[in-house]
Amino acid sequence: MKTKELILQEIEVFPEPYLKEVLDFVRFLKDKSTKRGIEEAIMSEPILAEEWLAPEEDEAWEDL
Repeated sequence: MKTKELILQEIEVFPEPYLKEVLDFVRFLKDKSTKRGIEEAIMSEPILAEEWLAPEEDEAWEDL
């Protein structure tokens, strides 16, 4: 059984107040994941910029 199916099975029997907490936690994890992705992209930009601005990159893409 997949994890998602197990989670759905478990929450079927939860009372509503607990479901609200579960929903809050899921949203927290989703927000945390999104923020982490943005932070990683921002931190890697200077390193990638060095490669993007290299003359070799211009030559590699000039035919496109």
